[in-house]
Amino acid sequence: MEAAENVRPLSPARGGGPTVLRILLGAQLRRLRTAKGISREDAGYAIRASHAKISRLELGQVSFKERDVADLLTMYGVSDPDDRARLLELARQANQPGWWHKYSDLLPSWFEVYIGLEGAASIIRTYENQFVPGLLQSPDYARAVISLAHDRAPESEMERRVALRTTRQQRLTGERPVSLWAVLDEAVLRRTIGGVEVMRAQIEHLIDTAGLPNVTVQVMPFDRGGHAAAGGPFSILRFPEPELPDVVYMEQLSSALYLDKLAESEHYAKVMDRLSVQADTPAESRRFLEQLRKIV
Repeated sequence: MEAAENVRPLSPARGGGPTVLRILLGAQLRRLRTAKGISREDAGYAIRASHAKISRLELGQVSFKERDVADLLTMYGVSDPDDRARLLELARQANQPGWWHKYSDLLPSWFEVYIGLEGAASIIRTYENQFVPGLLQSPDYARAVISLAHDRAPESEMERRVALRTTRQQRLTGERPVSLWAVLDEAVLRRTIGGVEVMRAQIEHLIDTAGLPNVTVQVMPFDRGGHAAAGGPFSILRFPEPELPDVVYMEQLSSALYLDKLAESEHYAKVMDRLSVQADTPAESRRFLEQLRKIV
């Protein structure tokens, strides 16, 4: 098979910025390399790098140098000018900073990856048992949650951290809004964060946001006992680009896990399906939130 036949058309990433573009380009380069039977070690030698650098490039974990991409394309036998131009242009676009770049001083690298994936996802399913998910937080609730980890941050930094979170929420509206399906343990809503007034406003915000056609909120009541998500909160992100696998995201105290193997994502999808069946329906959950708002 000729290398040019392996240069697949890549659909444009919609809203995900450089993160998804790097993943798409990396996947394309991996296909070209394996089709030629070239090892990562040999590919790394061609661009004066290690096999580990090739692995990171193919996973979209680092930025691309156009010269390196050009050298790899030559090594992989991609000589068609149009194919080369398209992939080199993708490399240039992948190196453009995302909208969140101005907040880079606040973002750990492991979470910066998530923001890029969140921006590109077409569907996000999430389960939470401690806090309201970031995409559904009111500004005051967000401030209270953020202050738990950054209680000594100056006011200017706190404002920027809240602005970063509220800017992310623009994914719920606009031209191509993400479909968000959230299952919240009742503990999330019973735990007072920021005081009574903040919690009341947060519940009202949840009710309003759940009214959007692309947002589904379900509550898992205490009386359901144990349930499928015994391991804690997680999110599943699905993308419109067929080249991208589903990604399971699990945040930890100072890092995160990203799982993209099919067996792993299918397992978590089944868990999420069971949670959705065990939880109150969206209509029942709305009534629960409305009742809770009256007594908070």
